Amino acid sequence: MNRSLVGHHFQRGAVVVQSLLVWGLIALSIALAYTSFGWPGVAFAVGGVLMWLLLHFTRLTLVLKRAADVPIGHTDSAVMLNAKLAKGQTLLHVIGLNRALGQLQTPENQQPEVFRWIDPSDAWVDCTFVSGKLQAWQMHRPPAEPAADATAAPASSEIATK
Repeated sequence: MNRSLVGHHFQRGAVVVQSLLVWGLIALSIALAYTSFGWPGVAFAVGGVLMWLLLHFTRLTLVLKRAADVPIGHTDSAVMLNAKLAKGQTLLHVIGLNRALGQLQTPENQQPEVFRWIDPSDAWVDCTFVSGKLQAWQMHRPPAEPAADATAAPASSEIATK
């Protein structure tokens, strides 16, 4: 079996376990609130869970609202984006860094997903996400254009004096 596929299935399983763990902790906190404080405790615990969900929803909508006004796949500086990336960042976090959605380079709904962001100088960064987490990225700069005349003396700048 392909080694990358084994890693993908392992990470997918880790995401499922993490999701189950979060929802299990939520259920446990509600049950503990009920046993300790009765129905007022349940109301308080459910209110806390709803606040947590609303915070995540608000973050999601703000990031997507900022990204809505920028062309897909655009970044101001590929060099700065490359410097800010770290393994394990979520796709939402990377979109927030760029303030733009990435241009999908792989077929839809196929893991791993590769997104590309290009800056005005045609430098680009490809980011590889597995289950929504950044696993790898690479930056590419276009080759520098050779100088028109390498033997010409550099232009001197004159300072005007009064």
